[in-house]
Amino acid sequence: MSTVPYVLRRLAACSSIMPALLLSTLSPSATAADAATTTVATATAPVAAPVAAKTAWQETRHGTVVTDDYRWLQKKSDPAVIDYLNAENAYTAAVTAPIQPLADKVYAEIKGRMQEVDLSVPARQGNFYYYTRVEAGKQYPIHCRRPIGKGGAYDAQAPEEVLLDQNQLAEGQKFFAVRAFSISPNEQLLAYTTDTTGFRQYELHVKDLKTGKLLTDSMPRVTSLAWASDNATLMLAQEDATTKRSDRVFRLALGGTQQQVYHEPVEQFAINVGRTHDKQFFVLTSGSTDTTEVLLLPTNKPEGSFQPVLKREKGHRYVVEHRDGQLYILTNKEAKNFRIVSAPLSDPQARHWKTLVPHNKDAVIQSIDVFQGYLVVMEKARALNRARIHDFAQKNWKTVQFDDAVYLASAAGTPEFSATQFRMSYQSPVTPPTVIDVNMQDGKRTVLKQQEIVGGFDGSRYTTQRLWVKARDGVQVPLWIVYKKGVKLDGSAPLLLYSYGSYGISTEASFAISRISLLERGVIYAQAHIRGGTDMGEAWHEDGMLMKKKNTFNDFIDSADYLVREKWTSPNRLIIQGGSAGGLLMGAVVNMRPELFHAVHAAVPFVDVMNTMMDASLPLTTGEYLEWGDPNQKAAYDYMLSYSPYDNIARRNYPAMLVTTGLNDSQVMYWEPAKYVAKLRAYKTDGNPLLLKTNMGAGHGGASGRYNAIAENAFNMAWMLSQWGIDS
Repeated sequence: MSTVPYVLRRLAACSSIMPALLLSTLSPSATAADAATTTVATATAPVAAPVAAKTAWQETRHGTVVTDDYRWLQKKSDPAVIDYLNAENAYTAAVTAPIQPLADKVYAEIKGRMQEVDLSVPARQGNFYYYTRVEAGKQYPIHCRRPIGKGGAYDAQAPEEVLLDQNQLAEGQKFFAVRAFSISPNEQLLAYTTDTTGFRQYELHVKDLKTGKLLTDSMPRVTSLAWASDNATLMLAQEDATTKRSDRVFRLALGGTQQQVYHEPVEQFAINVGRTHDKQFFVLTSGSTDTTEVLLLPTNKPEGSFQPVLKREKGHRYVVEHRDGQLYILTNKEAKNFRIVSAPLSDPQARHWKTLVPHNKDAVIQSIDVFQGYLVVMEKARALNRARIHDFAQKNWKTVQFDDAVYLASAAGTPEFSATQFRMSYQSPVTPPTVIDVNMQDGKRTVLKQQEIVGGFDGSRYTTQRLWVKARDGVQVPLWIVYKKGVKLDGSAPLLLYSYGSYGISTEASFAISRISLLERGVIYAQAHIRGGTDMGEAWHEDGMLMKKKNTFNDFIDSADYLVREKWTSPNRLIIQGGSAGGLLMGAVVNMRPELFHAVHAAVPFVDVMNTMMDASLPLTTGEYLEWGDPNQKAAYDYMLSYSPYDNIARRNYPAMLVTTGLNDSQVMYWEPAKYVAKLRAYKTDGNPLLLKTNMGAGHGGASGRYNAIAENAFNMAWMLSQWGIDS
């Protein structure tokens, strides 16, 4: 599947108080005054909150002296930093001890609805059907395959071959994740990458599937990979050890040494390597927020050099697929929401382009899949997804869309270039994820599997609908909502409002098993499609970035005001939630309208905008200039400073807040939320809870094992329920 490219983006109870001695040694310059404490009442006795030491740090920016009292928290190697994070964790554990039984109950509910022994829908690739399965009590999936059966069908009785058991690989690790997983063309080798810290730096491994042994070939910090047709060569993209920008491609002949074949020098660009769907070409994509360049190399000539398809042009974003000597190009040239053109491989310049799918101002093209006989286009219009299928032989189109008011329909992976069935996933807030095969010739749909909810799930017991909010500048912002039938809509209902609003990433109307525990307790759940995503097209993203970023925050506040005005909830019943760039959203809106929200869960929040964006040595920073602005430019600096959550904390009342992060986060460093909480605790004038919870063995995505992830989610949900006064 070819998609419009973006660069990599930023998403036990304790009954005793941390000893005063430890608090006083958080930093060499700590004083008794710095170690003063605040208290929060619990069901048993007051518990003292850690108060971070202040240190003198200054820097002159655009002629103004900037101070940062908590800069010392950025030094991860300092034992005092770890002591402080542990103190915050101990404080959070003590304060939330009374809600732990509720967290345990919610955990049991989620786990009880989950099919603990399960199998993904097998997908054919070559002479095998590939799938993953999970076993009861085990944290991670097991990757397997079976040989194809008679007539190419899946044969459940065929012998199973276990390719990779993540549970075995994860033994002894606090964190474990697999990213790349690629079978060689002769189906005898497996290349995969693993991360054991949560920092999202993945190491290459190559496994001989005949012997089960690992080859000696390895490489650190691999971000993407692709096989050559000789079954003996890998093309590997690698990220920089410090900046985490994928900037180099290496050719690795198995058993030999890697050779660099490409370097991307421009700091705003990151690279990815893959193959066309027909496996004829390596595809090297170098992309920034607003520009891409695609280079090709035949997979049967891995010793050759990558050649650009089109000359790099500022503002031109495109992706490429290949079929029978023709390139199919998804391009935004003269088409803000993208169009699809074809061109001969021998000369793909614009003068040879033939339009296959014209630009549509009301629908953005998200991805294309090219098959031997068909082209599948995934589009989004008015915050809803659809698929359009073109039959090359018949020269006709079929549209696959659904009738629900809100839903998520997406491509689910169809590996075979010769396929005649296109696999899709469909779900809605009241429909569990459903795998569907669509016959690309006649459009007939076959449901292969729907996620089973143990104990049963009746979607008719809930109501979901689309709402439209008129923002302050007159723009109509879509929002979806789901709740259990019978909930009083008089302003008294507890409501959780979530959003993201950055990088062109849309808010999707998905299903979540965990959400049932909220709905069954009378909570209304809502998501706002605020500007910054591509929910309503590319212009929706552009209107929520750079010098228009505040539209994102205004849309969210206007959505919350609407929900209060229309009596879906009230400020004392409204909790908001967002993570990563959505955590920036949380920090910005509570500075702007703290009285509008009762409580906030900010996950891995990007809240220390200026200190991060002014430090080009940090991971991902320079690549973000095209999304947020380059703070080395005075106008951009002033605009970003005006909304940066950390820089706009003031002496005022704030909602109750739970801030969660991971010590090994590579996207939003742990110190952003840590500094934010430290400063907020020093400034806020209310007695509302302010909690920081750091997973000391994970990164941006939280816990890696499925049971551990459920436990984290259950705790967050229990905290929110307690803020609504729901204790069972």
